[in-house]
Amino acid sequence: MMASVAPVVQTSFTDLKLLRRGKVRDVYEVDADRLLIVATDRISAFDSVSPTPIERKGEVLTALSRFWFAKLGHIVPNHLITTDIDEMPDAVRTHADELRGRSMLVKRTEVFPVECVVRGYLSGSGWKDYQRTGEVCGHKLPE
Repeated sequence: MMASVAPVVQTSFTDLKLLRRGKVRDVYEVDADRLLIVATDRISAFDSVSPTPIERKGEVLTALSRFWFAKLGHIVPNHLITTDIDEMPDAVRTHADELRGRSMLVKRTEVFPVECVVRGYLSGSGWKDYQRTGEVCGHKLPE
């Protein structure tokens, strides 16, 4: 069993330029070509941030991202350079204790604005379409 740690609700590194603070991730400029994305333990649901964090949530998010970027990398290129703190620049490694397991060094690129929500059930318009036609987005599903 892992030891309990204080949740990381927000990061603040005076030697790195904070570019934006999202609902869950903090993004810093490393240099002209690279960014540091830090997954915090903040909880976001329905476009609001809960006041109660979940310890190590950022580590889980980073592990999931690393898995899928590796799994799909041969299909579509992505921005991930590394999640290994020991492979990151000195300015990042000085914060290794806080960043280990929850940070990604990435290539600076343009955001492709797509969001995907995966559930184990149908809801909303997908459920209505399925009830009416047996399909979702034109794809026939089992009864």
